[in-house]
Amino acid sequence: MDVTITAGQLNRATLERQLLVRREEIGVAEAVRRVVALQAQQTASPYLALWNRVAGFDPAELDRAFAELGIVRSTLMRITLHAVHVDDFATFREAVHPSVRGARLGDDRFTASGLTAADGDALVADVLDFGDRPRPAPEFETWLAGRIGAEAAPPAWWGLRQVAPLLRAPGEGHWSFGHRLSYVAPPVRPVLGDPEVYAASLRTLVRRYLAGFGPASVADVAQFALVQRGRAREALRVLAAEGGVERLAGPGGAELFDLAGAPLPDGDLPVPARLMAMWDSVLLAYADRSRVIPPDYRALVIKRNGDVLPTLLVDGHVAGVWRTVEGGVEATAFHPLPDAAWEQLAAEARSLTALLADREPYVYRRYEHWWSKPGARPDGAEVRLLPGV
Repeated sequence: MDVTITAGQLNRATLERQLLVRREEIGVAEAVRRVVALQAQQTASPYLALWNRVAGFDPAELDRAFAELGIVRSTLMRITLHAVHVDDFATFREAVHPSVRGARLGDDRFTASGLTAADGDALVADVLDFGDRPRPAPEFETWLAGRIGAEAAPPAWWGLRQVAPLLRAPGEGHWSFGHRLSYVAPPVRPVLGDPEVYAASLRTLVRRYLAGFGPASVADVAQFALVQRGRAREALRVLAAEGGVERLAGPGGAELFDLAGAPLPDGDLPVPARLMAMWDSVLLAYADRSRVIPPDYRALVIKRNGDVLPTLLVDGHVAGVWRTVEGGVEATAFHPLPDAAWEQLAAEARSLTALLADREPYVYRRYEHWWSKPGARPDGAEVRLLPGV
């Protein structure tokens, strides 16, 4: 560990690799591959994430990518919906399948069906065969009822809808997906049941993770993928032995890993202010989230139920939260911001409201209850209305 890096370099490396130092002149498919994956449990968030990263972002381009299954939405890392490039899906799913399987087939909500984990494994191929075309969730349950009985079908489907590597089928809605859930089998099925495949795929995912989020620790890798630390450590050990990954010393002497020879930016590289999407991956891809979220603000933006509010990113760190309101964007800064930051945020608000105008002007409105909770704003917080277009 001859190279020592600072907290500032870690932050700037994250932003640069996540396309947040400048908007890039690239298409959405390349952008999604560059940032590895976009959290997608809220349908608008992949669009807002790409708006933050792609110059001249056209949401219709992402609509087409979803419709053509060039970008797909499925349960992946952290057993959470992500949008990824279709060419990455099978490998990423193989890497995390043991975690998804263990969490779902061992859960009481699945075992209430009377099925064992082995029974669930045996049904996966048939579920995928039935998903040869987009089908709504009730149709899958009806089909299961014909196989295992009406009472067993709902709890069995609860587990199998994620254990079977199904895609969420695009359809109606402001953001390519509506409230009526439909599923379809992927164009290329992951290989399931082979530990060697899982290990090789995890190494591929770790390389991609370091390219998109590194440098990172063993704990960071395990948190991103939600895999056991032993699996993450072994993947990094093999990659280091092959020469593709090197060790670095991070703040406080922490052991970090990065792709061999990967450049690191200066810790004081200027970065623009951004209005980040809910659940943006840059906030969640690490065990130590302090590289982007100041520890004092973590509970203000990441709620106990897992909701992650849309945030202000200023000088590379979370500085507050935002929501759409009549007339524009309401920005709540948790500490005083310089005039230049407010000017950048105002420009972002005009761009964002233009993006939302034809889709969902009051995006994320269902989460506004968090703004009225006790302690939602620290003492001294400043609230400004940033006018829309």
